[in-house]
Amino acid sequence: MRRLTFGFVVVLVVAAGCSGFTGEPSGSAGTAVDGQSAVDVPESAVTVTVTAVVDGDTIQVAYENGTGDTVRLVGVDTPEVHAENDPAEFEGVPETDAGASCLRGAGTNASSLAKQRLLGETVGLAFDPNLNRRGYYDRLLAYVVHDEALFNYRLVETGHARVYDSEFTRAERFYAAEDAARSDRRGLWRCTDQSAGTRTAIADGGTASAVAVADVHADAEDNDNENLNDEYITLTNAGDAPVDLSGWTVSDAAGHQYTFANLTLDPNASVTLYTGSGTDTGTERYWGRDGAVWNNDGDTVIVRNASGETILRQSY
Repeated sequence: MRRLTFGFVVVLVVAAGCSGFTGEPSGSAGTAVDGQSAVDVPESAVTVTVTAVVDGDTIQVAYENGTGDTVRLVGVDTPEVHAENDPAEFEGVPETDAGASCLRGAGTNASSLAKQRLLGETVGLAFDPNLNRRGYYDRLLAYVVHDEALFNYRLVETGHARVYDSEFTRAERFYAAEDAARSDRRGLWRCTDQSAGTRTAIADGGTASAVAVADVHADAEDNDNENLNDEYITLTNAGDAPVDLSGWTVSDAAGHQYTFANLTLDPNASVTLYTGSGTDTGTERYWGRDGAVWNNDGDTVIVRNASGETILRQSY
């Protein structure tokens, strides 16, 4: 899967013109799952249902007896969505407002991935022998096993998370995956672009506004037309005031068009538009199409306001 992410914040000044690691084998050779051998995944100690996704690296779960818990994923750290990001924690990301804004968009993407893959799912929890069972805020520290693959590792491999430095046993393999993701500038590592946030797109007129194209994920895993909610774009408000997106449209170069309804984007907030179907929220909207929209080999994201004025035209 090729990931196309805008690590820069595109400020619109309108008025101004998984491959896996090899872990400790737990048995004989197994089948490959997303590049990971099934036997390389740690054995689950308990089975739970994911009831909520706090952010990319923290989930809430329910046990079979009905009690709940909060789980902090071992070995990973995704960018913040509910607090400010410190770019210094992510090697190579410029320590600027633009770098922090880019990381916020990446954090939204990590949360979206966790929701897509885990929310409502039955998963296994495994524990690392080098770590305590609980960490800060009494959160459970665990590996999350889903579909016979290790979700913690997937976050790092796809560039949705950096490695959280601790004494966990799989650190060496995780760091190797992080190095590869950073080298390929996947996910959050697109934010290492030193020009992040400096490019300005001048729209065709209208009132002053500020938004950002934080991410274009055009190439869904496997068949695009059969995995429509793995094709999406994310818009971020990089300004200092809320932006009412009601009546605004997003379209591609071929003229496929989506219209936002009843949505105000607060400063530093993001909204992800999925091509497929789902339940709309304040941070996620669903196009409801039956086929893919965004071309894998390049396309243009066009945003117009409720009056039909072009606010953004961004090619990838």
